[in-house]
Amino acid sequence: MERIQIFASADYEVLIGNDLLDRAGDHIADALKMQSGFETTTAVIVSDDNVFPLYGDRLKKSLNDKGFRTIEFVFPHGEKSKSLATYGELLEFMCESKVKRSDMIVALGGGVVGDLSGFAAASYQRGITFIQIPTTLLAAVDSSVGGKTAVDLKSGKNQVGAFYQPRLVLCDIDTLKTLPKEEYECGCGEIIKYAILESEEFFDELLEKPVSEQYEHVIATCVNIKKHYVENDEFDTGLRMKLNLGHTFGHAVETCSEYTILHGQAVAMGMAAITKAASEMGLCSKETAVRVLELLDRYELPQTISFGLQEMYEAMLVDKKNNGTVTNLIVPSAIGNCRIMKIPTEKLKGWLAEGGVED
Repeated sequence: MERIQIFASADYEVLIGNDLLDRAGDHIADALKMQSGFETTTAVIVSDDNVFPLYGDRLKKSLNDKGFRTIEFVFPHGEKSKSLATYGELLEFMCESKVKRSDMIVALGGGVVGDLSGFAAASYQRGITFIQIPTTLLAAVDSSVGGKTAVDLKSGKNQVGAFYQPRLVLCDIDTLKTLPKEEYECGCGEIIKYAILESEEFFDELLEKPVSEQYEHVIATCVNIKKHYVENDEFDTGLRMKLNLGHTFGHAVETCSEYTILHGQAVAMGMAAITKAASEMGLCSKETAVRVLELLDRYELPQTISFGLQEMYEAMLVDKKNNGTVTNLIVPSAIGNCRIMKIPTEKLKGWLAEGGVED
């Protein structure tokens, strides 16, 4: 088992390995430094209707065996549930269930579950304990670590949220065995992002050996990379912006598709487009663009944005990385080397066009 310590406004560990779900009660009690009185602590298990039937009973048993009282809030899966409506339902459920500040939320699921649960934990009674148990590859390598929590508005993704660090992250690799192919590929999209950002060696490893054959190594590598960004820029005002590689275009793709295109797929499209644009503008080599597209293709990730130039541009105008006159784009210079570029907002159409988005 890998243990990675994250030092932020609240310090916590990320545990990566097998059989962690059935020992979740022990690990959570250790993280909270509880010695007795678990029967007075309620764990609100938040999950979706895909994940809870697979793992909910096992998590409940592990928590109950340790003395925690458990209740569950299960909502329909998918990005459309990451909404103010579902968020409000969760808060009302906790209030009606008499959940106290000394209780906790345990997020069991992918990025939607984690983001929604984290925002509820941050805001319910001004903050209660939050535990992440990611069950998708994308959540394990990215969204479960770093403290970004949010819900979507109709006009834009992650427009309402808070920075709120978990107390513990448990990445049980065994839960990845039930991932649908599409969800596995989405996780690979975020993994490729980390390789392009920081490590040509890691990039080559992903080409040579499938992620599915090296889960623990890949997750630990990504978490360690993210650890560096979070510890040096927890609130995303400088260095951490680099983690948005592919996301400025990608979030616009998600919005234009009304979230029928999954996050990892959209990020892959965004990375392909920004790398093509950088190559066309002479900001990175043609070889770099070819290699990025080759790796995306290896994991069967989409590379072409089918939405029109004006539609994409309008979606990008509500992105958090746009301050009205300038948008921060993360632009590859080479594999393992990216830069933050401040682009005048009116020039975004040009970047989209160079990235292959048609009028």
